[in-house]
Amino acid sequence: MSNDLPAIGAPAKRALDEAGVRTLDDLRRVGPDALAGLHGVGPKALRLLREALEAPAGD
Repeated sequence: MSNDLPAIGAPAKRALDEAGVRTLDDLRRVGPDALAGLHGVGPKALRLLREALEAPAGD
C-alpha cells in the first residue's frame, strides 16, 4: 500500500503540511475530521482523504 496522500489542491496540501500531515499514516493518526477546520481544506479534499484511508491495500 502506498503511503502517499491523494492528489488534492495546493491550499489543502499546504494546510496538511503545516499540520504535520505528510503521509497516510499521519492522516490516520490525526483523522480527516480534525482537518476539516483548517483553512484550505474543503469538502472535496476531505472526501479524497477519506477515500484514500478507506481504499483497499494495493490501490
